[in-house]
Amino acid sequence: MKTVISGLLIPFIGTSAGAACVFFLKKDLRTGVQRALTGFAAGVMVAASVWSLIIPAIEQSSAMGQLAFLPAFAGFWLGILFLLFLDHVIPHLHRRIGQAEGPRSRLPRTAMMVLAVTLHNIPEGMAVGVVYAGLMNGSAKITAGGALALALGIAIQNFPEGAIISMPLYAEGKSRRSSFWLGVLSGAVEPVFGGLTVMVAGLVVPAMPYFLSFAAGAMLYVVVEELIPEMSAGEHSNIGVISFAAGFSVMMALDVALG
Repeated sequence: MKTVISGLLIPFIGTSAGAACVFFLKKDLRTGVQRALTGFAAGVMVAASVWSLIIPAIEQSSAMGQLAFLPAFAGFWLGILFLLFLDHVIPHLHRRIGQAEGPRSRLPRTAMMVLAVTLHNIPEGMAVGVVYAGLMNGSAKITAGGALALALGIAIQNFPEGAIISMPLYAEGKSRRSSFWLGVLSGAVEPVFGGLTVMVAGLVVPAMPYFLSFAAGAMLYVVVEELIPEMSAGEHSNIGVISFAAGFSVMMALDVALG
């Protein structure tokens, strides 16, 4: 149980450490740096979705023969639709895009920026939770190293996310302390949803392939809907693509080396 708790907290620590950059940096992150960090985060999430979630989901369904893809296929689409639903019912604002999404709201700009990051931290927490649930019940062909690789990969990409949320808040007039705690708050949903996923997935072991691919679909929705547009907004630049490749390769290496 201690292994599970520490695994769920690792990504949250990454977000908090990134948010702490507001105490050490004087100015908002430059556009190029934000693009690079966003691209890196997208690469990590795509690699994690494939190696740590979809492939294990298909492998666990191998007894179905040629239909082994069905649970992963169904779970993947459920994850996409779940995030699509959240995207339409939660008001949020992506700073680089500058246009609010979701229902009309009188929430302040800073609150909607925090909600935007919080929204895509939900599937990350679920992804870590479902992997540790598979590790606990031993039915998903997930090793302790593989689960740790996913937690570390999410933590690595959460570090720049923490900075990306706290630094702009400080630049828009929030105090350093308030900006830090808002950044931390945006990542608090990860251990919460991770813990809930561990409990639910642990009770429904045969549905593990659906849970794994559900988390993958939810994360890939975030990548395509939010991260890729953010890393490509404004003048043409290759930095986002290069950083995406770097994030993908780092997560791939972690999963193979530790798995």
